[in-house]
Amino acid sequence: MGATGVVYLVQLVNGTLAALKISFSNMSVTAEVNVLKKLSQVKDKVLGPRLLDVDDWSYGSHALSFYVMEYVKGQPLLSFISTRGTEWLQVFASQLLTDLENLHEEGWVFGDLKPENLVVTSNPVKVRWIDVGGTTLQGRSIKEFTDFYDRAHWGLGSRKAEPTYDLFAVSMVLIHAAYGKRINKTDKPAEQLKQFILTTKQLEPFGDVLYQAVTGKYKSAKEMKTEVLSVEKRRGAKSKGTKPQNVRQPSAPRVKVKKKRSHVLETLLLCTSVMLIYILYLFIQVL
Repeated sequence: MGATGVVYLVQLVNGTLAALKISFSNMSVTAEVNVLKKLSQVKDKVLGPRLLDVDDWSYGSHALSFYVMEYVKGQPLLSFISTRGTEWLQVFASQLLTDLENLHEEGWVFGDLKPENLVVTSNPVKVRWIDVGGTTLQGRSIKEFTDFYDRAHWGLGSRKAEPTYDLFAVSMVLIHAAYGKRINKTDKPAEQLKQFILTTKQLEPFGDVLYQAVTGKYKSAKEMKTEVLSVEKRRGAKSKGTKPQNVRQPSAPRVKVKKKRSHVLETLLLCTSVMLIYILYLFIQVL
């Protein structure tokens, strides 16, 4: 159950599973449906669940609007990370930033970006968002937000819908996933976040990237993604440069011993053959 309605898992007549969202506000349904329609028109890019149908449900003198969308089957992001490890965070950060880059290019900001709105699908393994209720046109005020992922809550910016708002939320999602829980805000939230990001072991080696994002230094998702990939590339190069330890080399003397033994055996066989031939020769002479 969300702020504007309830989502149900339903089965269509053809057996396909789908997600049905019914809302207490017809205006909210209309707004979300318009967003899904706009995103579905983006060529060659999947920016959200596919819209399948829109309708009303009447009971008595009341009517509730609902829409049906693609059911994105997957594992909740936090659950996936807790079971598979934080090494997946770099992969998901890159995927999420790519999708946000495409969304921003279309003039939208996701807004209410949080782990509850993200699932990890399989075949291929990919992070996808499943609720576009907070998606807002750039330049307007954010429609929906959750305090922990909201930069205004931390005193690090406004609620104006712009790319940097989403980048702050991405960082907070990664912090939550890596650390395993949310942190409580103190009376000096900006300084608190800085110290936490730069000194928490679980956030290494991406601490600097996360801090740059929460302070608004990155102006686009592409710029932040480039930095994330750069950090991972440096980690990979460092790992490859490490020399393996305790590697046993083949022993040359053992090879020589084997060769020496081989020569002795050949000599014995040769001598034995010569003796047999000589004895056979003497036997023939006696006859």
